[in-house]
Amino acid sequence: MGASRPAWSRPSSPMDQSIQPPATRAPAPSAPAPAAPPVSALPRRQWSAGRGRALLRPRTFAVAAVLLAALAYGGRELYMRFTHVYEYDARVSADIVTISSRGDGWVVDMSAREGMQVEAGQMLVRVDDRIAKLKADALRAQIEGVRVERARLRAERKLDQNQANASMRTRTSSVMVREKALAALRADLDFAKLELERTRVLFASRVTNERQLQVAQAAVTKFEIQILQLQAEHEQAEGSLDEARVGHDRLGVIDAQIEALTHQVANLAAQLHQQLVDVEDRTIKSPIPAVIDRTFVLPGEYVAAGQRILLLHNPKEVWVEANIKETQVSRLKLGQIVHISVDAFPDDKFTGKVARIGSATMARFALIPTPNPSGNFTKITQRVAVKIDMVDMPKQLAPGMMVEVDIDVR
Repeated sequence: MGASRPAWSRPSSPMDQSIQPPATRAPAPSAPAPAAPPVSALPRRQWSAGRGRALLRPRTFAVAAVLLAALAYGGRELYMRFTHVYEYDARVSADIVTISSRGDGWVVDMSAREGMQVEAGQMLVRVDDRIAKLKADALRAQIEGVRVERARLRAERKLDQNQANASMRTRTSSVMVREKALAALRADLDFAKLELERTRVLFASRVTNERQLQVAQAAVTKFEIQILQLQAEHEQAEGSLDEARVGHDRLGVIDAQIEALTHQVANLAAQLHQQLVDVEDRTIKSPIPAVIDRTFVLPGEYVAAGQRILLLHNPKEVWVEANIKETQVSRLKLGQIVHISVDAFPDDKFTGKVARIGSATMARFALIPTPNPSGNFTKITQRVAVKIDMVDMPKQLAPGMMVEVDIDVR
C-alpha cells in the first residue's frame, strides 16, 4: 500500500498538490538521505496558526496602549476637575469712556479715527467756539469798565478825604480859638463886674463921680456883647465842624460803592472763568491714553450738549470677566492664578489672577425680571461675575473678545 496520511491532514487539493513535493519512493540502501523540506512545504494549518500568533501581538499592544492612554486622560481630567475651575463663558472687558460735547455747535475738526492710538491730552474733536470767545471778550470789557469806575471812586475818595481832613483841622482850630477867646472874655467880664460893684460902692460913698460909674457899666455891657458875638461865632464854627464831619462820613459811602464794584468785578471774573471753560471744553481732548473704539459724528455735523461723539478705552487697563457657576464660587479665592485661552490668539498663552468675586449673581442685574406667576419653579444654576486681572499679556486684547479661563484652585 502507499504511504499513509497523518491523522490531522485534510484531503489534498490541487493547490496542495502544487505546494507539496511529489511522493518519494523508498531509497535504495546505498542512496543518501533526502534533504529537509522547505518552510513553504509545511502543512497549511500549521503555517496559518504560527502566522496568526505573530499578528496577534501588535494588536494586543495597540489595545493596551489605547487603554493606558484612556486611563491617563481620565486620570488627568479627574485631577483637573478637583484642582481647577474651567469656564468658557468669559470675555475681555474694559472701561469704555463716552466722550460728549458740553456745548452746542458745529464740528469744525475731527482728527479722531476708529482704531487710532491717542495720548492723554491729545485733541480729538473741536467744536465751533467763535460765539463762546465773543462772550468771553464781552465779559473782559465789562470787567475793565468796572475796574475803571472803581479806580475813579478810589481817586475821588482820596481827594474827599484830603479835603475833609483839612476842613476838620481848620474848623477844629477855629472852634478851639473861639473857646479860648470866650474864656478870656468871661474872665474880663467877671473883672468888669467886680469893678462895677466897687465903683457903685465908691459912688454911693461920694468918692467917685457918676461918669466913672457909667464907664464901669459900659465896660460890663461891652464884654457881655462881645461874649454874645463870640458865642455866635463859636456856634457857627461848631456847625462848620459838623459839616466837616459829614464830609468825613461821606467817605464811608464811597467805600461802600468801591466794595460793591469789587464784588461786581469778582462776579464778572467768575463768569469769565466759566466762559473760558466753555471755550476750552469745545476743544475735546482725550482724558487717558486710549484707543478710539467708535466715532458717531463727522466734520460739519451739528452736535448738541451731551451728545456722544466717540467711545474709547485704555488698552493697558483690560481684564477678563468670567461668569462662574455658583456651585464653583466657594472654591475661588483672590489671587489665584488663571490660565487664559483667547479665541483670537489660540497659539498664545495669557495669564491672570482673580481680582474680584462678585457679591451678587448676574440674574439680579437683568433688565427684564423673571416672575413666576404660575407657581412652577425650575431651579437653574446661577452665575457670579468674577474679575480677572491680566498678569502676562503677550498680545493686545480688545474688549468683547471671547476667552476660556482655567482657574487653579489648589
